[in-house]
Amino acid sequence: MSELTFEQMLEESIKTIHTGEIVEGTVIDVKPEEIILNIGYKSDGVLTRSEYSNENNLDLTTVVKVGDKMETKVLKVNDGEGQVLLTYKRLVADRGNKKIEEAFNSQTPIKAKVTQVLGGGVCVMAEDIRIFIPASLVSDTYEKDLSKYEGQEIEFVVTEYNPKKRRYIGDRKQLLLAEKAEQQAAVLARIKIGDVIEGTVKNVTDFGAFIDIGGMDGLLHISEMSWGRVESPKKVFKTGDTVRCFIKDISGNKIALSAKFEDENPWKDAAERFAVGTVVTGKVARMTDFGAFVEIAKGVDALLHVSQISREHVEKPSDVLKQGEEITAKIVDFNETDKKISLSIRALLAPEKEEKKDGDEDVVSVDVEKVIAEEKAAEEAAAEEAPAEAPAEEAPAAEEISESEE
Repeated sequence: MSELTFEQMLEESIKTIHTGEIVEGTVIDVKPEEIILNIGYKSDGVLTRSEYSNENNLDLTTVVKVGDKMETKVLKVNDGEGQVLLTYKRLVADRGNKKIEEAFNSQTPIKAKVTQVLGGGVCVMAEDIRIFIPASLVSDTYEKDLSKYEGQEIEFVVTEYNPKKRRYIGDRKQLLLAEKAEQQAAVLARIKIGDVIEGTVKNVTDFGAFIDIGGMDGLLHISEMSWGRVESPKKVFKTGDTVRCFIKDISGNKIALSAKFEDENPWKDAAERFAVGTVVTGKVARMTDFGAFVEIAKGVDALLHVSQISREHVEKPSDVLKQGEEITAKIVDFNETDKKISLSIRALLAPEKEEKKDGDEDVVSVDVEKVIAEEKAAEEAAAEEAPAEAPAEEAPAAEEISESEE
């Protein structure tokens, strides 16, 4: 060690320190449980493990080495043995408190790692200060399980700062909402009705699916998922699926989506494909008490009324038909406006004479008068042909009767 100059020795001899003062020192010795520092005072400073960290089993030789410089705070000028008792963790806490206070006053976001997940929220350590974030303020959506946040670095703002009670409360939700609002504004600025987009399924409900279209969610309602009938969105989509759709409507920050592209509309040329009289083949899609709905093309269901299944009485469709069964029937009614098609299997069967009962709602249109007229014409034709076939010898007999009368 080099010799001190007279001025340095004089300065050292008159140097004084006080409790609470921050001093800089050089590590001259380190043991697992304490650090010795030269703080430029007549006595060395002692920094114990308990005043360095809250970790009871921390080996101080793993965190500092001889020659390191560090700042500490004076706890006692004389610990009873002529040494200066120092603290490092309290200095860090004081400085951390100061930073947290500044962040609280300015509402500047802080990033910190989640150190503990509790039943009512999570705890983070910021500047060695333990800050609690309630479950309702961890996310902008309800999350039952917060365990995924453990060990994760999150950003939040301090909404309550009370060092005297050691009460520090954080809020992550307001940052997420603010970020979402910015993203939504950006999305709304670049999209318009009719735009075709690709999105990712974020959530599926009984009434539709919410699609992330790049910073904003749009609703793809069950009625807009297909030109055909969709029983349940959960049978069509799952979270993470990529969906091609288009913007159907924009109302404020609500976006309505549709996957029913006009060029795929099965009703576009239905008037020609499904004209009355056309015989079609399809599969029974579903049944009710009054009839069966038959898929005759993708997205086109036609009604086969229970009265049109057979010429014999059918109580209910399920008595003679099965779901998924392929049938052939004749189109007997087509309503393009209401997108309704009626089928009949009876119309394909051999015609039979039968009286139409009151209340019998046949979908097939039968011209009864025409049938009666045809039958009457046939009877008259048969009557006219009968005399021509009579034997010739019968004619004189008639003359003889006439002469005898005379």
